[in-house]
This record gives sequence, C-alpha cells and structure tokens, in this order.
Amino acid sequence: MSELGFVRNSAAGALRAGRSSALGLVVLDIGNPFFTELARGVEEEAAARGYGLLLCSSDEEPDRQEAHLRFLEEMRVGGVLLSPVAGDSRRAKQLRERGTPVVTVDATGRRGTCSVSVDDRRGGALAATHLLDTGRRRIAWVTGPSGIRQTAERAEGIDEAVTTAGLNPSTVVRTVTLPALQGAAGHAAVADILATRPDAVVCANDVVALGVLRGLLEAGVDVPDDVALVGYDDIEFAATAAVPLTSVRQPARDLGRTAASLLLEELTEPEAHRHRQPVFTPELVVRRSSGGT
Repeated sequence: MSELGFVRNSAAGALRAGRSSALGLVVLDIGNPFFTELARGVEEEAAARGYGLLLCSSDEEPDRQEAHLRFLEEMRVGGVLLSPVAGDSRRAKQLRERGTPVVTVDATGRRGTCSVSVDDRRGGALAATHLLDTGRRRIAWVTGPSGIRQTAERAEGIDEAVTTAGLNPSTVVRTVTLPALQGAAGHAAVADILATRPDAVVCANDVVALGVLRGLLEAGVDVPDDVALVGYDDIEFAATAAVPLTSVRQPARDLGRTAASLLLEELTEPEAHRHRQPVFTPELVVRRSSGGT
C-alpha cells in the first residue's frame, strides 16, 4: 500500500508526539487532475490552520479505501476527508464512533454528518440537454464501475434530460462501462463505443474523455461533425486538447477548501459545530468537441 503524504514539519512532529495536527484525505484517483486540484484546496485550508495533510488514493477499490482509512487511524490524524468508492464505508463509520470526524467529499454523505458535493444530476442533465439541443439523438454514456455514486447520479441526470425532451432514454442512451475511470480505459473502449453507433458521447470524467478523443481521432472519426464529445470536471487539459473538450465544470478547489473548513470546525469547535451538506452547482463549458467555437 502506498500513501502520498504532504506533511508540514509541525504536523510531523505532532504525529511523533501522538497529537493530532494532520488531516487525512482519501480520493478515488490521485492520477485524475480533478482530485489533485481538490487536494490543493484541502491543503491550503489545512495549512492556514496549522495542520498538515496525508493524501491517499483508493484507485476506486473498496478494500484499498478501507486499508487507507485504517492507516490514517493508526497515524492518529485529527480528522478524515473521504471521497467514497461505494456507499457507506464501514471503517469511516467506526472512525466517527471513536470520535474522529469524517467529512464526505465530492458525494452526499449520510444523515447526521458533513459532506460537500456537486449536483451531479444537474451536471448530467446539462451535458445531455446541450447535445439534444444541437440535434444529437444517439448518446453513448461512458462510465466506470458500478457503485460510484457520483457517476450514477450523472447517468440519472442524462436520463432525466432525455425524458424532459420527450424522448425515451432506452432508445437514446447506450451505456458503455469501463473497468476504471482512466484515460487508457477510455481509449481501449472506442471500438465498443462506436458499436453503439453514437452521434454523441458523454464521459464520466475528462480523463476518460481525453482517452476516447484520442481513439476516435485514430479511428478517423471527425469530432464533432461525426460524433460530439462531452467530458466532466473541466480539468486544465480539457481546453488544450487536440480538439478542445466541452466539459461540465466542477469547482474542485472550492470543494476541497469547504470540506476542510467543515472538518476543522468539527474538530476544533465540537460544541458549536452543526453538520452541513453544501451542494455546489456545476457549469457547462462549451468548446469545439461538441460544436462550440
């Protein structure tokens, strides 16, 4: 198991002394720039309050997530921020019961806890509505392993938009499931995507979309004339792709800052703290991959 740690000297010393001057952050995939930017927001807020950060990546594997949470408990971190793989984490529940605050990040948490999320249903609906408004009627939805709540909600938003347009999701949307939400997996799935005969593709994140874009261009598919393409997250590389990528923007750094602020409030002001679950609104950024300029 590998842990990526960014720990300030004061926090490292506190850990050796058995005190809690570090926070833990477990994300789905540190290779995804969205989570790197989210971690920046967490680190900025933590550093301003004198806390360090231990950063772990679950790689979308539940067992790896639980192992990281065990590691963070052994390190006696003051609190944990968790972007969950699937459902409620047994070990996160145990951490809370033992007095370690846990904030869910990039997903809605269980009742009686803090979480910071984005309205993913709205994000999926924004992507689908945009494509339907430009005349697309055969949408391939490229997603990852089942159980990731964020992508499931994006799929629900796509179906809602199709229904609102008076169309049948079962005839408009075809799902292509990847083993992981990574660029290589998106690239490898291009043949399966094209087998659905789409005139548009929506990907669960930009990393996947960039892999799909490369595969489509290699296959001689014109983007967007033959197939329009939309990603999700609006990472920095989206605007500079071979065909600039339309994407649903999430405020990653603000998510991180807000989550860290809630965690630190619960940690340092437990009597005054009240659990909150703020939800950010996504924004569609239209570029050439879906017909924008």
